[in-house]
Amino acid sequence: MLVKEKPIYIVLSDTGTLFTRMIRWYTKAPFNHASIAFDPQLNEVYSFGRKDPRNPFVGGFVKENVRDGLFKDATLAVYRCSVSECQYKKIRDIVSRFEGESHLYKYNLPGLLGILLNIPVKRKYAFFCSQFVASVFEQAGARLVQKCSALTTPADLERSSELELMLKIG
Repeated sequence: MLVKEKPIYIVLSDTGTLFTRMIRWYTKAPFNHASIAFDPQLNEVYSFGRKDPRNPFVGGFVKENVRDGLFKDATLAVYRCSVSECQYKKIRDIVSRFEGESHLYKYNLPGLLGILLNIPVKRKYAFFCSQFVASVFEQAGARLVQKCSALTTPADLERSSELELMLKIG
């Protein structure tokens, strides 16, 4: 029996904020933020980032608008990943659970420091953007990278052989 595949999109971005410029200075990577999207028009985009675009210190699970706010002048790369229908449903369910419990989640800032030291920092109800993306795919049985999600960076996702570049903007 032929297994049907469904696309899910990974959006890598650089918004040019002070925080992202500091990350780019350290990593030398062109993208420093990762999100999951369920449609190629990028109407349903989810990640861990700022809950209030004006306040970089309050972060957590967010539904992002890539046409406004911090993303208005951002550089984006949109990648497609094909997953089975079962994996697609699992990924949808996992993201829906995050959305339904979004008040519980915080941004995993200590996890970013863990990347610098190559020490995975896993905290209940706390993720950074690329950790969230890698973790969701891992939980659905569709691994994007062969490393711990708590050490996964946007650059790791960019190099993933599971992703196909669709579009670059900016």
